Amino acid sequence: GRGPRCTLIAFIDDATSRVLYARFAPVESSQAYLSALQTYVTTHGCPVALYSDRHSIFTKHNPEDNEPTQFQRATEALGIATIQALSPQAKGRVERLFQTLQDRLVKALRLKGISDQDTANAWLPQYLQQHNARFAVAACDDEDAHQPYDGSPETLARICAIHHRRTLSKDLVLSFQRQRYIIQTGGAPRYALRGRKVDVVVHADGRIELVTGGEVLPYQVFDSPQQIPHPVDDKSLNARVDAILTSRRWSEKSRPAADHPWRRYPTVDRPGK
Repeated sequence: GRGPRCTLIAFIDDATSRVLYARFAPVESSQAYLSALQTYVTTHGCPVALYSDRHSIFTKHNPEDNEPTQFQRATEALGIATIQALSPQAKGRVERLFQTLQDRLVKALRLKGISDQDTANAWLPQYLQQHNARFAVAACDDEDAHQPYDGSPETLARICAIHHRRTLSKDLVLSFQRQRYIIQTGGAPRYALRGRKVDVVVHADGRIELVTGGEVLPYQVFDSPQQIPHPVDDKSLNARVDAILTSRRWSEKSRPAADHPWRRYPTVDRPGK
């Protein structure tokens, strides 16, 4: 049988027609391309430029929207230029590659009896080795134009995640996806963070980081219905503690004693039915 529909994300070297990356993803999404970019850079380094179509993942279509797409933000951070083709014909090698893969790869998967995404991804490196041996050509210049990535794996993963911009309140709280995040300061004053722009970084595995100015901020998550404790300074801390203690004493004093009339409940005998 056939498995669920999926899409193939692939990077091809323009100089050699060698497929340097290919992986099936459930859908063609920003996160799928960002994950592909992360793996590609880890394996090969940063290319000089990436050539793509004009899908909304790669470029904005509204001329008044100056914010880069998630993919553009990541490539800019890595120093990779992006070039968008103005027509399907202009994509040249990429179009021919996918025409070849739609024929040969699909047939090869059926011959292998592979019908699920995980098994297909595990088998793809074996197929690509055979594909490149047959279709790749020698480059005119042997020099590799890739630039090595000298950052940490954690930084690369952060770059290749989805970023959402938020602003911290004066209480160092921000809202994201119906939850509230409060910055943990460890008791130290962080007045400079008030009103600061913060990137909510959502990784492919669902992990969330709060980042500002290259600093990863510790935080605690509160669901919307919960009450968020507001930070207090040293001047009001003692008054806040005194108010809590007074409230507790009043609560204890107002509790009726064991022999109080309010605690004497009459016993009622109910006749059987």
